[in-house]
Amino acid sequence: MYVSEWENGKRPISDRYAAILRQLLGATDPELRGVPAAVAPSMAEGYDELLSRIDAASSVSQSMVKSFNDQTELLRTMDRQMGASSLVDQMSGHLAALEDALNFAVLPDARRPVALALAGASTLAAWQAIDSGAVERAWRHYELAKRAARDAEAPMYLAHAMAEQAYVLCEAGRPTLGVEVIRDAQRTLGRAGSPRLRAWLYAAEAELCAQAGMADQCRRALDAAEASIPPGPQDRDPDMLSIFLNGAHLARWRGNILAQLGDDEAVSSLYDALEVVDPTFVRAQAGLLCDLGQAHLVRSEWTLSPIFLGS
Repeated sequence: MYVSEWENGKRPISDRYAAILRQLLGATDPELRGVPAAVAPSMAEGYDELLSRIDAASSVSQSMVKSFNDQTELLRTMDRQMGASSLVDQMSGHLAALEDALNFAVLPDARRPVALALAGASTLAAWQAIDSGAVERAWRHYELAKRAARDAEAPMYLAHAMAEQAYVLCEAGRPTLGVEVIRDAQRTLGRAGSPRLRAWLYAAEAELCAQAGMADQCRRALDAAEASIPPGPQDRDPDMLSIFLNGAHLARWRGNILAQLGDDEAVSSLYDALEVVDPTFVRAQAGLLCDLGQAHLVRSEWTLSPIFLGS
């Protein structure tokens, strides 16, 4: 009855239920209540307050930036293991604090570290918004991430935000446009980025090519990703902390992409990935099992392998 009355505007959502629904649905409070999101930056009233906030922003130390990055890392770990929906309030507060610090930082030496931290946090928040189906919020977060990356003069962060934003276009039914955005991100990066990020961009291009029905271009991009990935078990890019990619991760991603194409090779690639997947990547492991189920269905194989059932 409450849900019906909320949906029909007969009963406002109380703060008590709003707190529950935000975590359940992964929605922000304005999204939940149907209120347009505020996009204006925080303002200071009067010169005294303005100067006070500028002075406070100029004194943001490396230790405070580290605290911002540590908070982003904690939220990233929680998202990887528990999903995004329960983190919407924490993520919103974290972004607001970072954006407020950047709004009143004047000189480049003070702005760049905060802008870099904001770029990384915004792409994480945007990816979580995609997971929650909040497309507009995801788009706004990616725009914020791109502005922050430009402010920080960080082409790797800019290219990453551009490429992830392409997934919003794919979710909206424009995968071909998404492919063009990812290729623009590759051009933006040029040869300045790390090999692991370049491999990630190629793999992302392959995935969107598969969504767009561009099978040949998809396979070429997959080959380019495999040629670019550094050897060895290390998966995290030290220059781009949101990128986790090694041979095992790429095998899982390749299997997902080939399953979308209906390629028989998807099954073997996915089983190879299942044997080496990091158990702390809970959501990735769940996605891998879903991909395996899809790949078996494409092949009309109704009896699953013991390794699949054991997982």
